[in-house]
Amino acid sequence: MRLLSAAVASFMVLVAAASASADDIVTLRSAYSVKETLDRLSAALTAKGIRVMARINHAAGAKAAGLALKPTELLVFGNPKLGTPLMQTNRLIGLGLPMKVLAWEDDQGQVHLAYTRPAALAAQYDVTGKDEILTRMNQALEAFTKEAAGAK
Repeated sequence: MRLLSAAVASFMVLVAAASASADDIVTLRSAYSVKETLDRLSAALTAKGIRVMARINHAAGAKAAGLALKPTELLVFGNPKLGTPLMQTNRLIGLGLPMKVLAWEDDQGQVHLAYTRPAALAAQYDVTGKDEILTRMNQALEAFTKEAAGAK
């Protein structure tokens, strides 16, 4: 069941990434390992009352399938007070929510974090009139990921 959940989450990320432009994805470098970066992000989110719903270790899934993959993990989290008004406008945005942050190690050993801008999700699903919520989500994601990555 766990492998199926990981496969479904991976598919959702691929679908979202395939329909997003480069400007819709925020990527930053981390000073920490994949595990430590997402541990830091999870702790920061939890401290602010944001629920962490899932953590998917893609490298472990690959290993279980007999394949190799550098450390790659996905953190799924959300705040219903922000996400629900978006879904009330168009339930299809639920394909992109809750929010997700992907952490991975590249071939040179550098760790990166990436997430889809909330405004890009809103545009993709034709959610309008929610600029205040989208701004709050964007500011929070930027602050949380910079803190987790040790970025200034």
